Amino acid sequence: MQDKRFFPQQVLDGRTNRWDWALLPLVLALLSLLALAGSQMAQPFHLGEVLPISLDPAVLPYYLLRTTLRMFLALGASVLFACAFAALAAKYKAAERVLVPLLDILQSIPILGFLSITVTGFIAIFPGSLLGVECAAIFAIFTSQAWNMAFSLYQSMRTVPAELQEAASIFQLSGWQRFWRLELPFAMPGLLWNMMMSMSGGWFFVVASEAISVANQDIKLPGVGSYIAMAIAARDLAAIGYAILAMLIGILLYDQLFFRPLLAWADKFRFEESGNEQVPNSWLLTWLRRTALLQRVGVLPGRLLVASFRWTRRRFDGTSIRARPQPGNPLWARAWDAVLAAAVLFALWHLLRFIHTEVGWAEAAHVFKLGAYTLLRVLLLIALASLIWVPIGVWIGLNPRIAGRVQALAQFLAAFPANLMFPVAVMLIVHWKLNPDIWLSPLMVLGTQWYILFNVIAGASLIPSELRFAAQNLGLRGWLKWRRYLLPAIFPSYVTGAITASGGSWNASIVAEYVSWGDTTLQAQGLGSYIAHMTSIGDFPRIALGIGVMCVFVMALNHWVWRRLYVVAEQRLHS
Repeated sequence: MQDKRFFPQQVLDGRTNRWDWALLPLVLALLSLLALAGSQMAQPFHLGEVLPISLDPAVLPYYLLRTTLRMFLALGASVLFACAFAALAAKYKAAERVLVPLLDILQSIPILGFLSITVTGFIAIFPGSLLGVECAAIFAIFTSQAWNMAFSLYQSMRTVPAELQEAASIFQLSGWQRFWRLELPFAMPGLLWNMMMSMSGGWFFVVASEAISVANQDIKLPGVGSYIAMAIAARDLAAIGYAILAMLIGILLYDQLFFRPLLAWADKFRFEESGNEQVPNSWLLTWLRRTALLQRVGVLPGRLLVASFRWTRRRFDGTSIRARPQPGNPLWARAWDAVLAAAVLFALWHLLRFIHTEVGWAEAAHVFKLGAYTLLRVLLLIALASLIWVPIGVWIGLNPRIAGRVQALAQFLAAFPANLMFPVAVMLIVHWKLNPDIWLSPLMVLGTQWYILFNVIAGASLIPSELRFAAQNLGLRGWLKWRRYLLPAIFPSYVTGAITASGGSWNASIVAEYVSWGDTTLQAQGLGSYIAHMTSIGDFPRIALGIGVMCVFVMALNHWVWRRLYVVAEQRLHS
């Protein structure tokens, strides 16, 4: 007997709505809007031109479409990057030793650093077209979305339960089949929550990505970010309010039309023996499942994927000698370790030479001291954010109905540009004569605390129902319930959220420790304020020194703290 919780009544009765002709105008209208926005992205453009940006609220819907299209293009690229990174890093030890530290470095590099490096290259690739500047903006948004998704998928693939790994080995699944049949479905719920966080986090950087400086020229692309930048420059509070309202409408739309259907669809990938009593639902997913045209179109990707399984299947069974695991040649591993050691020593030699010839050892020691101040702020803020958001995230994740109600609100709060709060912070600190070293610190975690919340929600939502029932039957209460049941269950997801929140806080320190509003500038002692100050005066050697020291701190923190916690999580799940 089929479960009515998973199938609407019309489907159980064998009836589907023949709404193909009603759906066709909606699809054509959406495609027309996307084509219009895409054609505008490729319009002719030459350096020196000024793209008109209006503060008229009537243009906000068009700007919202342009910004959302950029963010979804960046999101698609981020998904592809996350899949490639996680598959290589989780399956190949040699690749893991390079890719994971490389991702730590990329995560610690400021977004504006990527933009300043890549915008000239993209303009050179597409000369005489606005497409080059658009690609630079999309790449900047990509750098704000990809890292946490890559960490999430990597963590999920490393923590696939042992019994599922053994089943895949028994069925002799190839690497391609294992990825699509086991690893990606197991990681899908957590990946979707991180995709939501990535979309929300991308809003924080739309101002920087859509207002680009190149060749001493400011280029403002049509979009909500440029609209906000102009409104801040003009101190037009009404325009800022209109932009926030447009953001809220956009978030509600893509939550209902994209993320909510995906979460409802991905609920079938939950790893549990009994069915979940409360399942997420989506009116759009139900409607699409009843539409005959989309049912026929939707089976095509599945058929192509199944065909690829036939092409990549193993030509032997589990009894064959070829099925036995083959030990790797230790000489290759030692040679690879030697190459990595040589690369590290070469980079270290260049770093020491740069410090000796360009900035001096006293300046380097001063920058490391400032890095210690910022490190202390990051650790304290992550701890405080964890104390607040872990209980809230567990409560939301264990209640799908609550999750459905607060999902859009959480996305909006995470998407709210934290830099709009900086003027308020400056005025309050100046009015009450507060210490900037203390009271500028919370600004670092305003936009990054949501990584912890979204990952904890994802982890709590994946707790099997039988484990919940077992905890209830045993009468677990209070701290014992948290220590024996909840914390171990969400621990891998929490580590992913903490590592991305930590990296994001280091990045945010550049704008949070050096804040200006009008003629008032407040500065807290730290590595972020050092980089911001050197950027403002154009001292490039010291900018490079600050970014290099930040990379060292981020890599050390990830290696000595977060990576060890990953190992603990894997041992708990595979023991």
